[in-house]
Amino acid sequence: MTIRVLVADDHPVVRGGLVGWLDAQPDLEVVGEAADGVELLAAVAEHAPDVVLMDLRMPRMDGATATARLAAAHPAVRVLVLTTYDTDADIVRAVEAGATGYLLKDTPLPQLAEAVRSAARGETVLAPPVAARLLSRLRAPAADAPTARELEVLAGVARGLTNAEIGRELFIGEATVKTHLLRVFAKLGVDDRTRAVLVAVERGLLPPPGG
Repeated sequence: MTIRVLVADDHPVVRGGLVGWLDAQPDLEVVGEAADGVELLAAVAEHAPDVVLMDLRMPRMDGATATARLAAAHPAVRVLVLTTYDTDADIVRAVEAGATGYLLKDTPLPQLAEAVRSAARGETVLAPPVAARLLSRLRAPAADAPTARELEVLAGVARGLTNAEIGRELFIGEATVKTHLLRVFAKLGVDDRTRAVLVAVERGLLPPPGG
């Protein structure tokens, strides 16, 4: 299945490089471009992408605001943030807006293409420095222990459910599921779903498979 991608970045050279690389992948198709959040919303409505590669700092409407608008109007579209900024405020704002993942612009292009594929599957993707910042932000007395709700979400992951399926089962929005997962990733010191489940089982936070 071909994954439809839309690239939003206000720098034409950066945008062109991303479009060229992604379009060269046999399973990816760039269906549109945008130079700011306003253009992005119109382009998503026109082209119906599966994944939006989103810069954060753009004129007229920034990436976090556009992500929140997309989550409300087009909840099936996955947003993968790609930015030079890794400050706590930027990360948390993007995650809370509903971003599926957060990568930095120094991410190698093959890794970026794989991240787009993961985002299209609804998987959370975090650059290691971003995961480290989230962990640092969340660390406080007893903050390393996942909450009951976070473990409920992770238990759904262990059963092979998608974020949307977990949300329906727990009566919460998909964006809330993503936020819980990102917090679990940070608390467990991991950056993907599989590792989160393995670590949780190792620590006795979740029962072993079949247990």
